[in-house]
Amino acid sequence: MSDENTLWRAQTYALLARLLSSEPDQALLDNIAAVEVTEPESPMGQQWLKLTRAAKNADINNVSEGFQRLFIGVTHGELIPYGSYYQTGFLMEEPLAELRTDLAKLGLERQKNTSEPEDHIAAICDVMRLLLIAEGTPIVTPEAFYQHHLAPWVETFCNDLAMSDVCSFYTVLGEFCLKFTSLESRLLAV
Repeated sequence: MSDENTLWRAQTYALLARLLSSEPDQALLDNIAAVEVTEPESPMGQQWLKLTRAAKNADINNVSEGFQRLFIGVTHGELIPYGSYYQTGFLMEEPLAELRTDLAKLGLERQKNTSEPEDHIAAICDVMRLLLIAEGTPIVTPEAFYQHHLAPWVETFCNDLAMSDVCSFYTVLGEFCLKFTSLESRLLAV
């Protein structure tokens, strides 16, 4: 695995963490729209082209409403983006406890100013980013972390996002996530 490939993967995780943690502003949509896709014929290149087009054509108000409906809602959004929920049907279950154990091994803890449990999809994507750019060999490898904390549920979540009809930007983002995590699952198979 080349350093350039690892950096690209880390940046993709960073983008996913940002887009799945809060609604994008116009500047972020403009930045995504301006991404130059260097391998448009590859499976991920095709997904990047779709995502850049979706960002370019997105109406910021529609994207904002879409994020609110998908992830916030009145009591909860249409999607509940937590590992525990996707694996057990309930929040704050054993998958979260196991995640907290691995995060403690890595010296990571939930930030005081956040109310989200650590098994939110955006938080886990951010940890993957950190593991990929970490110097040396981490106590918990990216492969082990992915297999234990993402592989059991992430493709189902991404498929649910891709199947949502709330906002075309999030449908495309779901397809992008699905392709990326499918590639990651093969790459990080233990």
